[in-house]
Amino acid sequence: TAPASLYAPSALVLTIGQGESAAATSPLRAVTLTCAPKATGTHPAADAACAELRRAGGDFDALSAADGVMCTREYAPVVVTVDGVWQGRRLSYERTFANECVKNAGSASVFTF
Repeated sequence: TAPASLYAPSALVLTIGQGESAAATSPLRAVTLTCAPKATGTHPAADAACAELRRAGGDFDALSAADGVMCTREYAPVVVTVDGVWQGRRLSYERTFANECVKNAGSASVFTF
């Protein structure tokens, strides 16, 4: 029998692609993010991204935009996907941003990779 885990697993794969939907584009970049028992993975700001996700309760739509960021109105869509497990529950998320600047402003650290 396997030992009971001391924490619920939180392991995610995040991708970014150029286009309006994940189905219509290939990932340009992908990172891994594991938040339990400690922040690890290939995400360049794993500690900050995990802290931000914890504050949002794992709800990617609840991530707050960075204050004071000004972006152009250029339309060059960027799609972000997230697949994996957050605190023991499976999740799959997709969101399209108008451009890279808007994507980066969509969270303090989670989408900046």
